[in-house]
Amino acid sequence: MAVFPVHWRRWKLVPFLIVLTLAAGMTAASAGQETEGETEGTPPAMTCDAVAQLDLGAIPGASTIVTSAKVMAAGDNDLGDWQACDVQGVIAPQLQFDLRLPLSGWQRNYLQVGCGGNCGVVNLSDVPASEGCTPLTTGAFAVATDNQGHSVNSAIFATDPTLKADFGYKSEHELSVVAKEIINRFYGQPAAESYFDGCSQGGHESLTEAQRYPTDFDGIIAGAPANIFTALNVISHAWNAQVVYTDHGKPTLTTADLAPLHDAVLKGCGATDGIIADPVACTWDPGSIQCRAGSAGFCLTPAQVDSVRKLYSGPVDEHGKLLYPGGQERGSELNWAGVLVPETKDAPPLNERTTETLRYQVYPQARGDLTFEDVQFTDRYFDELMRMDHGILDATDADLSAFKAAGGKLILWQGLGDEHVAPAGTIAYYQAVQQAMGGAEKTNAFARLFLLPGVAHCGGGQGPDSFDALTALTDWVTKGKAPDSIVTENPDNGSSRPVYPFPYVAEKTATGYAPRLSTAQQDLRIDWVGDFRSGYETVSGWTSDGRWVTRPGKN
Repeated sequence: MAVFPVHWRRWKLVPFLIVLTLAAGMTAASAGQETEGETEGTPPAMTCDAVAQLDLGAIPGASTIVTSAKVMAAGDNDLGDWQACDVQGVIAPQLQFDLRLPLSGWQRNYLQVGCGGNCGVVNLSDVPASEGCTPLTTGAFAVATDNQGHSVNSAIFATDPTLKADFGYKSEHELSVVAKEIINRFYGQPAAESYFDGCSQGGHESLTEAQRYPTDFDGIIAGAPANIFTALNVISHAWNAQVVYTDHGKPTLTTADLAPLHDAVLKGCGATDGIIADPVACTWDPGSIQCRAGSAGFCLTPAQVDSVRKLYSGPVDEHGKLLYPGGQERGSELNWAGVLVPETKDAPPLNERTTETLRYQVYPQARGDLTFEDVQFTDRYFDELMRMDHGILDATDADLSAFKAAGGKLILWQGLGDEHVAPAGTIAYYQAVQQAMGGAEKTNAFARLFLLPGVAHCGGGQGPDSFDALTALTDWVTKGKAPDSIVTENPDNGSSRPVYPFPYVAEKTATGYAPRLSTAQQDLRIDWVGDFRSGYETVSGWTSDGRWVTRPGKN
């Protein structure tokens, strides 16, 4: 692995403005126009071997070394049946990337794929929300991804402030700059349209791009975004661990409880096909199955009722106000196994993400002694967290005016059975975007949210989780055709159902499904201690005299 010397990190703190060697005068309108030979694809203008010799060291703020460039056989390409020039490299200091350039059939599209968790790996084997996207599988896209600036499967990387900034907001912008430069040189012309597709931490990256670098991508998919990063990974996850482990350090629930609990929820919410179509509208209370004298069959102890209620509610402060926009949705119970609820009573608390985030990410200096038990559910503690590195790590700015003005299109999607990112966080952010952008109609013109019943975190769960949002996005960008629905499928049994833009749900009819306005979603008001204001963002970097400085700003 190529790693840049430490002294390379001491770059002068200036706005990270990158100047590309693109054709002069390229505009958003002309970029989308059909060019001669487009149906056959744009051929390379140089050999793959020559890419390894490219001098990319002078790209401002993104000095790059290409470590290898080799022809990849179609049979070795996980993305589809197409030959590629597989380019690997490092952007200073440690941002490793993989870029696959089609050797034929390229339609001047660029797709950047997000990461997950703490990232730390370069994995270009799967693209979320793109099942059945033929252009992707036939080489119409050049595709890239990265390790988000570090190579460890732990949050300990964030003890280096440069790597924390790369993870927090810089990495995807830098890769977009470098990848587009390589594409321009390899084909002799730039990509006409650029897209970003990510889920979880990748969804966080998606929204970071829309908020901080609104001209990087023409279209963005943000799935189950972990964009409320600080409150999610510290407060929400710690709450889940603490409310389950209340029995003298033992869990009140184990995985054996989840199936009968789930069955009771389905019955209580009136689900007829194993999926709750609109869990926001269901207010079923676990107290209805609390054990009482003479109870027969499955029932919950008072301690279990309390744990389940608190998992549904989400974290609240001493005044009962939400510290994160919400908790688990009803119908998600089977997905709690191994994430919120352990297999046995002797299992240790499921709190690794909270502990790592506390120790290494949210504070400017490492706090290696902290654990999830140190998290306090008070407004004072919340305010303390927001005064730390919230401006580097979060992507909660609801003002997407610059992205909209650039012609950008955004598809947000969220599984309603998500066990990691509580759906209320995504809903609350989208509602804030609607408010900031002038209402639902004006927001729908460029950004839409789709809620997937029964789908767990980034896929899986009980609902149909296979779908193609990428084709919907490219049609929106290139043809102006906004997605009024997206069909989701279950590959195991062949079933399918549409999902509609928020606040509509799919209602069964005699012939299939039809959209129905969910008054529960339309009337939902999420009141939490946080906000989605602009101006909280900060940027960081080394000054010429070797000081690490953080200042207000987006880039």
